Amino acid sequence: MSTVTTAAQPDASGHFGTFGGSFVPETLVAALDELTAEYHKAKADPEFQAELKQLLAEFCGRETPLYFAERWTEKLGGAKIYLKREDLLHTGAHKINNALGQILLAKRLGKKRIIAETGAGQHGVATATVAARFGLECVVYMGAIDMERQHLNVVRMKLLGSEVCGVEAGQKTLKEAVNEALRDWVTNVRDTHYILGSALGPHPYPMMVRDFHRVIGVEARAQIMEREERLPDLLIACVGGGSNAIGMFHPFLDDKNVKMVGVEAGGHGIKQGEHAARFQGGKLGVLQGTKTWLLSDDDGQIELTHSVSAGLDYAAVGPEHAFLQDAGRVDYTYATDDEALDAFQELAAVEGIIPALETSHALAHVKKIAPVMDKDQIIVVNLSGRGDKDVEQASKYLLPEEE
Repeated sequence: MSTVTTAAQPDASGHFGTFGGSFVPETLVAALDELTAEYHKAKADPEFQAELKQLLAEFCGRETPLYFAERWTEKLGGAKIYLKREDLLHTGAHKINNALGQILLAKRLGKKRIIAETGAGQHGVATATVAARFGLECVVYMGAIDMERQHLNVVRMKLLGSEVCGVEAGQKTLKEAVNEALRDWVTNVRDTHYILGSALGPHPYPMMVRDFHRVIGVEARAQIMEREERLPDLLIACVGGGSNAIGMFHPFLDDKNVKMVGVEAGGHGIKQGEHAARFQGGKLGVLQGTKTWLLSDDDGQIELTHSVSAGLDYAAVGPEHAFLQDAGRVDYTYATDDEALDAFQELAAVEGIIPALETSHALAHVKKIAPVMDKDQIIVVNLSGRGDKDVEQASKYLLPEEE
């Protein structure tokens, strides 16, 4: 395993080793440079950090608990399982951490209009929420297919005063929503800030989104030390773009004895067009502003993807995850739709917690690995979101109507 230090990545140009960077139209170069400079100022500004910390506590509900899943641990019969309860945050997922940090930056930049993309709708809801809190106009782009399977979140965004623009192009999912958001930003760059929702896109977004989500791992580290008086043996998180995972993993990267596993969407299995597991046969390429692992054919065309979870249904992975996989610091695996749905149902029935379908992919790996670990070993899994938004969709698979 290569040595990976938290301080060294990314470099000044936004590269994590060979990954990352900034591949954008000339129109956006100045805006990204301005955003990068302002972010570094804000990061060093005690007043900005104090305002962010206060809002995370009083508006969002941090810190979130680290919950010992006692009954699930007993059922699986192996390692002790702790859940980092990001599902208990305001809006129901980790996404609010980043949305709040970015809208404070937008205020500093004097931007009056906010745009965002969303897949499962949780980032869209988080962005609509902070836009309402600060009185800014907000437009959220969402694939038409995702609007159908996440209708509840569409209604939430509209109630919060945001405009939701359905995207009918291509596969009508997250990739197309990002495309439309980028087109909007190019057109309206002077007065608009793009709150990108994952650790993806051009520099400084992968670094910035990671930093706003590091609070997950920082809290989890202190909480497990207080509870168990030692660090966990294993961290597990689902990986779409990778924001919740990098937020959990980053504060532990220098701890060589803490293993980490990111779980991608295996869909119907690792067959072309049937999954979204980029490390399972993906290729190095550039998509939507960053160089990373992605799913493309031999001609470089982006392949179709599939996942039961809208938030993991994306052809590329964040560049820092590509770097960590290449360095051998984090292992990446996948869970299929069926495995995720099984874990979704099991956690609800055993622990009284309905997880998001995205999170359920991480839980599916817990089901595989916990029983073969020793009883004195410890797993911490990031419960990145709650499953209210997924109940209707999951019920079609798990609770079919009786004939």
